[in-house]
Amino acid sequence: MNFLAHLHLAHLAESSLLGNLMADFVRGNPHDEWSGEVAAGIQMHRRVDVMTDNLPEVREAREWFRPQTRRVAPITLDVMWDHFLSRHWDTLSPVLPLGDFVALSREQIVPALPSTPPRFVNLNNFLWSERWLERYSEMDYIAGVLDRMAIRRPRLAALGDSWHDLDAHYDALEAKFWQFYPRMMAMAQEKTL
Repeated sequence: MNFLAHLHLAHLAESSLLGNLMADFVRGNPHDEWSGEVAAGIQMHRRVDVMTDNLPEVREAREWFRPQTRRVAPITLDVMWDHFLSRHWDTLSPVLPLGDFVALSREQIVPALPSTPPRFVNLNNFLWSERWLERYSEMDYIAGVLDRMAIRRPRLAALGDSWHDLDAHYDALEAKFWQFYPRMMAMAQEKTL
């Protein structure tokens, strides 16, 4: 899962949006530095990551990547799941439009930024102003996201090429998304994530 899915599942679970979005920027035991609510959000994010990586649908989708991109498949798929969520938001969240959800998320996260890690603050400088969460619905944007990630992290250069795997298996990936994401939504609402 990437930014949008983590925020969406956190919202459904009534978990801290800040904690769920910030989790990748926090190391160690979150209770050492963060309030109970934010720490619980960080822990939820971590559980969602482990669960998603181990879903049979996701493990099968990783096998569709070519040998030269398979190592970065988990990262590429996380971005792709956000694409499908953004693209199908009106179906998955008919009561709360995506623009309203993004505004709600921003209102809850931005005021807390001064006390968060600098790299997380930097992410937020772009996340909201460049409308990443809404633009995930555009496949050209997803290709650009993967290219920018590949440039920033040379060890992950294969991310730029992984776009071809997504394109080649688009329909099958979309079917996998529909197999697991509604289950995760239900688990979030039941607070079992």
